[in-house]
Formats: sequence, C-alpha cells, structure tokens
Amino acid sequence: MILDFTNEKELAIPENFEQTAEKIADAVLRSEKCPYTAEVSLTIVDDEEIREMNRSYREIDRVTDVLSFPMIDFGTPADFSILSEGDPEQFDPDTGALTLGDVVISSPQAFRQAEAYGHSALREFSFLFAHSMYHLIGYDHMTPEEAAVMEKKQSALLDSLGITRENDLPDGGVRSDAH
Repeated sequence: MILDFTNEKELAIPENFEQTAEKIADAVLRSEKCPYTAEVSLTIVDDEEIREMNRSYREIDRVTDVLSFPMIDFGTPADFSILSEGDPEQFDPDTGALTLGDVVISSPQAFRQAEAYGHSALREFSFLFAHSMYHLIGYDHMTPEEAAVMEKKQSALLDSLGITRENDLPDGGVRSDAH
C-alpha cells in the first residue's frame, strides 16, 4: 500500500492519523482481497478549499467533510478481475501500483463533527477515510441496501482496528449519523 499523504497548510490533524490511515487502507484492501499493491492520495484541506472542490466537482456550494475521487469505475464493488495489469490508466507506470484515487478531508469539519458526535478526532478522521476507501473500490450508498452494506463494512473494519465509537463515548453509546 502506498499512501501519498499531503497536509500542505499544516492543518491540525489527530496524532498518528497518517499511520492510522495506512492501516485502514491496508485493512480495506486485505478484507476486499485486492491482489495488487495499491496507491491512494490523501490530502488534508481547510473548509474553503473543500467547499470550492465540492462546488466544482459536485455543484454543491457548501463545506463537506470528505470527498472521494475514484480512478476506476468498478461495475461491481471490489471486482478487481476487471483490471488489466500494466494498463497505464489503472496502474502507475513508475511504481506498478494500482491507482485507486484521491481522498480529500476537511480538517476543520472533521474536528467539528468529532465534537458534535462526542468522540475523538482520530475516530472521525478514521471513519471518513475508511468511508472514502470503500468509495474508491466501488462501494456507494445511493440506495438503502447499498448504504447498509457500506456501513456494515466500515463499522466492522474500524472495530477490527480498535477504532470504535464505544471507546470514545463515556456512556458506551453510539452516534446515529450515516454520513
């Protein structure tokens, strides 16, 4: 797994988030049986930049928490059999790694959400990155059925890494969002 991590403005992020993101990416790819070394770009931005990106790419003029830009159009989620090894559209010619795409997280928005949901910033950043990793390999949440599958996978993955809501909430409760 190659994680290209960028925080150009040196915005606040949780301690160890870059290492945690690498573990999340590895765990997602392992659980989905990706047979390739993969490459993902993760960029931390401010609210202004993510709002502009949201406006440009999604025509939604507001701040959002995370944006995912998959490089591959998987017809079926995590169907790696559609790939052509060595194809420069899918694999980086320099590294040979499968190029999955880009993830952009708004640091200020992630911190606000962590506070609102009553858990750690590391848990929120991790949730957002895991969510995006599933988008990069073809999962979506446009229907209730798709959302249920994606939410179950995200939850199981984060639980397996010990990044749980219960660890953060004093009463053991869970948040009821599905962003």
